[in-house]
Amino acid sequence: MQDAFAQAQQDVQALTKRPGNDVLLKLYALYKQATEGDVQGDRPGGFDFRGAAKHDAWAEQRGKSADDAKREYIDLVNSLRG
Repeated sequence: MQDAFAQAQQDVQALTKRPGNDVLLKLYALYKQATEGDVQGDRPGGFDFRGAAKHDAWAEQRGKSADDAKREYIDLVNSLRG
């Protein structure tokens, strides 16, 4: 699975069409969950809307195993490749 996950990371960089923000946040969250586990640290506040959105997306993945997150990441990237 690690090889497929690494390939998906390369494939996402080679997409010809940039995914929408929701999909980018999902990719980010699944990647972070797969590589670092549950979200840590405080949620950014103030005017850091991007940081807060990323934190929230990652927090939605809380409790998901690294293997499950990798599998979902791979599936999502494959669906984007068409």
